[in-house]
Amino acid sequence: MTDSTTPSSANRGPDRAGRGFSRRRLLTAVGAAGLGTGAAVGAVAGAAAREDSPALATVGSTSVAFHGRHQAGITTPLQSSGHLIAFDLAPETTRRAVAALLRRWSGTAERLMAGESTADDTSVARDAGPSSLTVTFGFGRSFFARTGLEKQRPAALDPLPDFSSDALDPQRGEGDLWVQIGADDALVAFHALRAVQKDARGVARVRWQMNGFNRSAGATAQPMTMRNLMGQVDGTNNPEPGQDDFEQRIFVPSGGGDRHPAWMADGSYVVFRRIRMLLDDWEALRQSEQERVIGRRKADGAPLTGGSETTPLDLEKTDAEGRPVVPANAHARISAPAANGGAAMLRRPFSYHDGFDPEGAPDAGLLFICWQADPLKGFVPVQRKLDRGDALSAFIRHEASGLFAVPGGCGPGEYVGQRLLEG
Repeated sequence: MTDSTTPSSANRGPDRAGRGFSRRRLLTAVGAAGLGTGAAVGAVAGAAAREDSPALATVGSTSVAFHGRHQAGITTPLQSSGHLIAFDLAPETTRRAVAALLRRWSGTAERLMAGESTADDTSVARDAGPSSLTVTFGFGRSFFARTGLEKQRPAALDPLPDFSSDALDPQRGEGDLWVQIGADDALVAFHALRAVQKDARGVARVRWQMNGFNRSAGATAQPMTMRNLMGQVDGTNNPEPGQDDFEQRIFVPSGGGDRHPAWMADGSYVVFRRIRMLLDDWEALRQSEQERVIGRRKADGAPLTGGSETTPLDLEKTDAEGRPVVPANAHARISAPAANGGAAMLRRPFSYHDGFDPEGAPDAGLLFICWQADPLKGFVPVQRKLDRGDALSAFIRHEASGLFAVPGGCGPGEYVGQRLLEG
């Protein structure tokens, strides 16, 4: 079963493992307990167990299943708030300690994604529902040497090639362990980030952490593809679940394969890039110039060759003077699967804004996140092509990078990465 988004009850009683009240019920109980002591506290506990509190709004009550064939957070619809965090293992950390951490993380993610509290809860999200929370875990290239698992390192984790547009800060990239958090409520997302960081104490230390955002659900009159900070529709023609070749493009086959060890079955590889947008330069362009850089209309994301956002690019169409309507160096042309031997990846980014530099320019852009069954068949060929002549390159700068192996999902009683760590 792939990860999916399903409505959940806004009022949860004790769960199957006896973990106690949901975040929302616990708030009701604690708030009412301030009214008195003794018999009043007993009455509060009884009231909290009844299905009598107001229902959460749809945004709050929507949950994503933790267990499944694939990890959540890959095909899950984009959430409005996100965090990326990478860890390095502490010196002398044993494989057993790492397995205990992944078991702990999996248990925490399962509870929080169901809208439940944790044992060491901070109360940050106590009155919220699950809000489509997802927590996704991955392993970096360095992880395998540090745990004595070099023979289990996938060939697909070989370092990405250098690109001419790179200005990478090594302190803000890579890492032994990687976690992606997304939710439709900023406090729910932060709550999960804090829980993951606290769970890692003594085993792994934070290497880097970044925060992102997208447009909130319901902010537009009808659902539409997100816009990035350049104001462009971003994510058109993304592969979609249900397409004939979606699984083979995005996920490792169940049997693994030549470049994928068996423990990566049903997993995926994620490429992360922190891409700063040079917004002052971009915003100095006229809209018509911006559209020629991208190859699409800014208003609706449709190709310059006409139609709607989902209309295929007509790469052969010329204007009255015989020039390509979509310029030869337009971003949409160069990145199109048809121009890259069918190479495709599932893009699932967040925007970011980290203030302003001393000259007053915004430190803002895209936390680019893409998923594929093999980076050499997804990200790498497309980025190589962009690196050679993309008109957009003059307005962006790649400042951080990472590549991580994200194993398949787990079943009840299991933890993410168990096939690797106990195989």
